[in-house]
Amino acid sequence: MPGLTMLCAFRNPAAHARVARALSLACAAALFASGCASLAPPAPIVQSADAGAEHYRGRFSVRYEQSGEPRNTYGNFDWQQNGENAVVQLLDPLGQTQAIVRENPRSASLELPGKAPLTGPRLEDVMRDALGFALPVGGLRYWLRMQSAPGSRASIERDPQTRRPTRLTQDGWTIDYQAFFDGSPLRVRRIDLSRDLDGSPLAVRLVIDE
Repeated sequence: MPGLTMLCAFRNPAAHARVARALSLACAAALFASGCASLAPPAPIVQSADAGAEHYRGRFSVRYEQSGEPRNTYGNFDWQQNGENAVVQLLDPLGQTQAIVRENPRSASLELPGKAPLTGPRLEDVMRDALGFALPVGGLRYWLRMQSAPGSRASIERDPQTRRPTRLTQDGWTIDYQAFFDGSPLRVRRIDLSRDLDGSPLAVRLVIDE
């Protein structure tokens, strides 16, 4: 009996933990609506001698609204950047690639399991239509360096004692710098991003592991 099984699970701490973990994984995977399918990881970006290469790995969580309903998703990410070319993997908590985002000055695409790549002139529109939310990949390239992106106005607030950045606002986004790695040069470890687009709030948290 399902009700009895759930009741016993809550009386047994070990079973409760297994049930909670299974439910959390199911909720995280629901974003991609692709069952147990996954994508093969992309090949590394070919590095050019005149462009700065960057590589970030870590965890993400997203809170957003879809059709007026609040939704949450989380997982891991792997971000490769070489000059203006970016490839971002979104992985589920089990480490399977569930989405691949590609962006360069000429095009943007989103790959999902079992589907042809989705393309469009604006990556944010492609992601929003397919996933219900969009990551500002173009701006994040600079914000992760604690810099404003070129081409639009921005403001940066700094801690008066350490001079570390605490908040950056640009293109409707608020970026809060919450933690940094020890040592030099200064590198951000956790950032929180938020935006309200046409009454639909979006909050993104990135925790960088390396």
